[in-house]
Amino acid sequence: MANPNKAKAESGIMRWVDDRFPATQMMQDHLTKYYAPKNFNFFYIFGVLALLVLVNQILTGVWLTMSFNPSAEGAFASVEYIMRDVEWGWLIRYMHTTGASAFFVVIYLHMFRGLLYGSYKAPRELVWIFGMAIYLLLMAEAFMGYLLPWGQMSYWGAQVIISLFSAIPGIGPDLAQWVRGDFLISGITLNRFFALHVVALPIVILALVVLHIIALHEVGSNNPDGIDIKQKKDETGKPLDGIAFHPYYTVKDLVGIAVFLFVFSVVVFYFPEGGGYFIERPNFEPANPLKTPDYIAPVWYFTPFYAILRAITFSLFGLDAKFLGVVCMGAAIAVLFVLPWLDRSPVRSMRYKGWMSKVMLLLFCISFVILGVLGVLPSTTGRTILAQVCTAIYFAFFLLMPFYTKLEKTKPVPERVTG
Repeated sequence: MANPNKAKAESGIMRWVDDRFPATQMMQDHLTKYYAPKNFNFFYIFGVLALLVLVNQILTGVWLTMSFNPSAEGAFASVEYIMRDVEWGWLIRYMHTTGASAFFVVIYLHMFRGLLYGSYKAPRELVWIFGMAIYLLLMAEAFMGYLLPWGQMSYWGAQVIISLFSAIPGIGPDLAQWVRGDFLISGITLNRFFALHVVALPIVILALVVLHIIALHEVGSNNPDGIDIKQKKDETGKPLDGIAFHPYYTVKDLVGIAVFLFVFSVVVFYFPEGGGYFIERPNFEPANPLKTPDYIAPVWYFTPFYAILRAITFSLFGLDAKFLGVVCMGAAIAVLFVLPWLDRSPVRSMRYKGWMSKVMLLLFCISFVILGVLGVLPSTTGRTILAQVCTAIYFAFFLLMPFYTKLEKTKPVPERVTG
């Protein structure tokens, strides 16, 4: 039986807090009275998982910084110290390295769901833009963290990526030197990347995550049918096709979180190096500026864009091939930001779009995966041609979207969400 005195005391504490901070109001706005569509499916778990992995990265990152030495002389040795001598240090590091790959897995699936159900279309343009800004900063965060172990692949991967800035006409060489902070990758570069990785970028990412969630809850969540549930409400103002996010979806998400943590734990304990894709074999050697690895490639979640960069082997309009590659690589990311204005379809969800949209999305996904695979492998003539074809498909998906989404015949959208 509930203790009435305890309940009264808790009620009094909450009234005291609410008079000074809108705790109950925030709880209602974002959980108990935030009505989400009742037909969420498997793809809607990845936003929560991204938040879970973000927390993992922050917590494990804080613990790693306690023993890490951000200097050219001590970085690699401090990582070895964490792995061998710090109590549970190996587990914390593997949780962080595996978490980095897990982050991009769930982010890519989260983005795919947005493409599949039109979550970028009005009125959710800002939700999408905030999400793309998070994705861009995550890439920067991952790249800077990649240098910190000061292994062979970390050093030479950073050398290759930073050297791309030198391809920019006029300001390129000076810009590359400014990014490095030196004439070559050195302890100065490591130190500034450490500061950005640990302090500056996480603050901005957390701020963008908050803005992303606020923007989402302002306009409401999309659903597999792409129907606005706010259009149909009962006499109390509650959406007919909506259910409270808490407790219904919070409890449901716990199942997805449990499955994810099981898979995550299996990887951490049994496959922490991911077959050389999560932690590359050359990274078990300390950085050596005088010894180049046999093959230099970025970590797997950058490889689609690295393949686009390498696919440009020709000069055009008097522009150097290397510079064109850098432009195409940047454009491949930048075009995602304008996606809400490229889609001219009257419907949101792929369920009700025409065959052209479905075929283009399928080709886009296949080309993206192929580019990812090609980015890991050494370049050959045949692979370069395949990368060029996939790059053309990648950009065609976006650049032709205003035409095929406007011309195709769509299916009628139901007034209420389906099961």
